[in-house]
Amino acid sequence: MLYLHDVWVNWFEGEENGYNVCDFHEWRKEDGIELLDQVPILYISELLYHYIENDLQDLPKPLLDSIYKRAYLRKNQERISLEYACIVTNGKSIIVIDTMGYTLPVRKSRLIPRQERLVYEMIEGTKQQEISFTQGHQDKEYHILSLPPTSMLGLTRKERQLKQLLMMAMDQLEGTKNHEQVRYWLTEWDPSQYPAIRKMNFEEAWETLYQGVMTGWSKPHEELCEKMIKGQPFFEKMWELEQDHEQYNTFKRIL
Repeated sequence: MLYLHDVWVNWFEGEENGYNVCDFHEWRKEDGIELLDQVPILYISELLYHYIENDLQDLPKPLLDSIYKRAYLRKNQERISLEYACIVTNGKSIIVIDTMGYTLPVRKSRLIPRQERLVYEMIEGTKQQEISFTQGHQDKEYHILSLPPTSMLGLTRKERQLKQLLMMAMDQLEGTKNHEQVRYWLTEWDPSQYPAIRKMNFEEAWETLYQGVMTGWSKPHEELCEKMIKGQPFFEKMWELEQDHEQYNTFKRIL
């Protein structure tokens, strides 16, 4: 089995979608970076890789058996065994996982670029490992709080976070079933449709608004999000945190 040593990881916990496991260039100073002393590398099929990267379901038992207590965390000069942790790659993308003792990939991380290149070099000329896998063949169901990857394509970490915040506010709006509210927010989003909006029932207005904000991220998205969360302390705190990160990154660029 192949191993990578002195591996820097930035764990994202409970993330079912790979787009929320940030690449190295999006890591932040307050992220909890860990150093793993040793991690096994598995070169696996495209199907199994996608299942691991973009879901939170049980891992195949043969995979778990092959990595059992083969990874180690380095902490205060002590070498601590991790029950199930490994690096998986399909030859085109790489992700690190740790089950935290369970049988599903609870924590996920990307690698730093230098170590990514090293993994690709190490698997060059080797064959994919055949791991018996019968789960996850059905298409994954995405929804308003777990958007499809196409809706997050090309977005920065801040934009993805704000889009998820907007979707949380949208989900709350849908739960009200209040046609006046949804028509109001649709008008805020697209004032040019006002004459048509006045004739829409709740379902029509909701679907138009949802389809409108699903794609990409823009200034109108950000403005709608800020307005919709106003007066809700939890949402406002999440908003402020993302704005603080943006200000910090701007300051770094100026320096």
